[in-house]
Amino acid sequence: MVQETQKVNEAAESSANVQVPAKFEKFVGEIEKMSIVELAELVKVLEGKFGVTAAAAVAIMPSGGAGASVQAEEKTSFNVELKDVGVQKIEVIKAVRDVTAKGLKESKDLVDAVTSGPQMIKEGIKKEEADEIKKKFEVAGAKVEIK
Repeated sequence: MVQETQKVNEAAESSANVQVPAKFEKFVGEIEKMSIVELAELVKVLEGKFGVTAAAAVAIMPSGGAGASVQAEEKTSFNVELKDVGVQKIEVIKAVRDVTAKGLKESKDLVDAVTSGPQMIKEGIKKEEADEIKKKFEVAGAKVEIK
């Protein structure tokens, strides 16, 4: 634990002395604005895109000067799960088709599968989109949960 803390401190000190070339200033500036969660997501995307892995995963908060505080991370990715179809099954199937762009058979199968347990409609979406989807399903008489 002490060694990990020492490594983070050393990395923070060495990053303060790094000269950023002019062509990367905008890019580095954008990265400095990212939260830890966003940085971790970016690393995963880059690892997948280029088929590499990060050798040393050290997370460093951008320095905000003396007295900077770490803020709680706000959830930015949501999943919408269909819990109950209700009595208007056809309307719910239409809503599934509209939201997921699935075919009629796939949408019907998803709605029918709710009898055995909740079904995921859409994953990894923004809060606003999740709320809109929830409203569509509620209008159709279904019950959904945003997670």
